[in-house]
Amino acid sequence: MVSEPKISDRASLRWAILLLLVEAAGVVVASGLLAYYATTQPTVGVSSTIISVAFPFALAVVLALLAWQLRRRQAWARGPSIVLELLMVPIGYYMVAGGATWIGVPVMILGLLGAGLLLAPSSREALGIH
Repeated sequence: MVSEPKISDRASLRWAILLLLVEAAGVVVASGLLAYYATTQPTVGVSSTIISVAFPFALAVVLALLAWQLRRRQAWARGPSIVLELLMVPIGYYMVAGGATWIGVPVMILGLLGAGLLLAPSSREALGIH
């Protein structure tokens, strides 16, 4: 008989879920700022405005859906979540290279932290991955 993981065994998964939700909220805020800047600039075209707002918003929806599926203990959501977390490292690097060190370094740290939480043995156990 398979026993249910203890609450302490789920801590890393809970933190990973919380981090995914915080990242989704941050991307929604960034998407809103992009929408504001795109609509207040007179030289920006409509198609570039739609793309610059829709893509980050879609990313936020994906992050939130993956967090929801991890909350429901769906093991398949772990892989895509790890990939999205690791994709934050090159994004943060290009932010640092572009001069936005104050935001690029935290983005890289959050990406590595999220991937580490999802790769932790206790997260695997909580999802039933052996």
